[in-house]
Amino acid sequence: MSRYECRVDVDAVCAIDVHVHVEQDIDDQGSSHLSLDQELMDASAAYFRSADNRTPTVADLATRYRAAGMAAVVFTVDAGTATGHRPLSSERIAEQCAEHADVLIPFGSVDPHRGASAAEQARRLVIEYGVRGFKFHPSLQGFAPDDKTYYPLWETIAELGVPVLFHTGQNGIGAGLPGGRGIKLRYSNPLLLDDIAADFPALNVILAHPSVPWQAEAISMATHKANVFIDLSGWSPKYFPGELVRAAGGMLRHKVLFGSDYPLITPERWIEEFAGLGLKDSVLPGILKGNAARILPLC
Repeated sequence: MSRYECRVDVDAVCAIDVHVHVEQDIDDQGSSHLSLDQELMDASAAYFRSADNRTPTVADLATRYRAAGMAAVVFTVDAGTATGHRPLSSERIAEQCAEHADVLIPFGSVDPHRGASAAEQARRLVIEYGVRGFKFHPSLQGFAPDDKTYYPLWETIAELGVPVLFHTGQNGIGAGLPGGRGIKLRYSNPLLLDDIAADFPALNVILAHPSVPWQAEAISMATHKANVFIDLSGWSPKYFPGELVRAAGGMLRHKVLFGSDYPLITPERWIEEFAGLGLKDSVLPGILKGNAARILPLC
């Protein structure tokens, strides 16, 4: 029996931000633990020129999004094998989200390199902790998602009936560091997810971010496959490629989702800039919350 029951009232919120990072956990003794080591945290903050709280806890996010009248999908990334840094606990995040179920929707993250134990953890996170989906970052986690080694994990998540959200495209983590700190961008080419979407048609695959420099590939996938979606986080909308703006306002208006990538970009800034793109008013409610409510599902 799940400890978590989502209580987000879709009609009561103005938007659902599907891409929000939990960057810090503070334990019962008051000790703090960050999601990444300090060098990587500083590199991503410099890349995005972040001005807001760079290391929000679950409680910080609940306060912020409740005040904004929004709901948020929140998560960490378990990249322990690739980075050697102890990840934040998805179980603790889900437990803390249960205290703020009116505004926070927990996603889990598991380390694909752990094989069968990752699949077991994914099952436990959904059944016992009520997570509503999973976040993966192939470049940071250091794996090629189309490798058949990881298919048992995708099969498990498909059976659980929750979506998977994959980082795609450019990566601010490691940006500007020698060798990008060993983080390989090619793992985040969205075409590596096309096999997964094809081989697991019941699994909803969300391509996080404008997939620069592979935007055309992402649009093609979302057009071709009913189970592929795009979240628009991680870029200021004023920098969106023109082909993405046209698709979001047209053929993909039911398949793109508002996401900010907070704390790297604030949701208010994203919405203000997105409103300036000139899309028809009729498509905005779906992008800001309706599409997400359907996919998660919340309605």
